[in-house]
Amino acid sequence: MTPDNKKINYITPFGLEKLQAEYHHLRFKERPPLVETVRWAASNGDRSENGDYIYGKKRLREIDKRVRYLTKQIETAKVIDPELQKSLTQVFFGATVTYQDKDNNQTTVKIVGVDEADLNERKISFTSPMAKALMKASVGDKVQLKLPSGVAIFCVLKIVY
Repeated sequence: MTPDNKKINYITPFGLEKLQAEYHHLRFKERPPLVETVRWAASNGDRSENGDYIYGKKRLREIDKRVRYLTKQIETAKVIDPELQKSLTQVFFGATVTYQDKDNNQTTVKIVGVDEADLNERKISFTSPMAKALMKASVGDKVQLKLPSGVAIFCVLKIVY
């Protein structure tokens, strides 16, 4: 926690750019025309059966909620540039790690901020159990991950920043 009790949002430079782009799109591209549509629909009288008004107000609430979230995440962002890591032999935030399971299956993941995590892109949050297990490991180290079915052991094969 920071002195003013805000959680720090660790993020890569690319992740921060994505949050800022989404914020800008919602706040300045999507929201203004929607406000005009709602204003026009409200002027048409009975709002109870006015689809443009009902949908528009609902979408405005969704946008405003997301904008508030993005604002908070951007304000508390602490950018960690993986390219500036000093200890390139250990796994830290921003590392791309290749590891192997007991069946010799290899997996490569990148450790990123919470808002950047995307399993389809093999990006995992630094708060995830797998990332926590990998943290501070070096090539050749075996790490343990507690699973409901028992303990899984992985061997770190490669670390890239």
